[in-house]
Amino acid sequence: MSGHADPRRMDAALEVDRVLVPVDGSEESLAAVEYAVAIADRYDACVHALYLLGENVANAIDDGTVDATAVADHGEEVMAGIHAIAGEVPIDHSSACGFSVSRLTQHPGSVILDVAEMLDVGFIVVPREPITGDSEVVIAKAAEYVIAHASQPVLSV
Repeated sequence: MSGHADPRRMDAALEVDRVLVPVDGSEESLAAVEYAVAIADRYDACVHALYLLGENVANAIDDGTVDATAVADHGEEVMAGIHAIAGEVPIDHSSACGFSVSRLTQHPGSVILDVAEMLDVGFIVVPREPITGDSEVVIAKAAEYVIAHASQPVLSV
């Protein structure tokens, strides 16, 4: 008997009904959707895409310098792209602010894990994005937090 686990046995032990993938519209997050869809397809699960708004966008909506409808429209454009990637795999989605001025412990990693627990997801795919300085790339630092604190299996891509 070898020391390697039988992948078929591992599949049987892992039950996945929903795969969570946080997105922010970046190329890296859309690539993560492809992995989430493949995992969901493998386990006959659905995908939940969590669209995270960055701190600047959330603040601009609050102070009225950005129209919330325009932000919602952009989110729907991102989701349309995600639905195109998913093909026949069922997708649902939600949006959330990655930061809060009233809840200082709220950051993209904590939001991802809160949504994962709320939706009882079985697997998380999180993009490991390069830190670019682009204020709209929200998930840049979240991957390591999610890997360290998630109770679900996590794939970082």
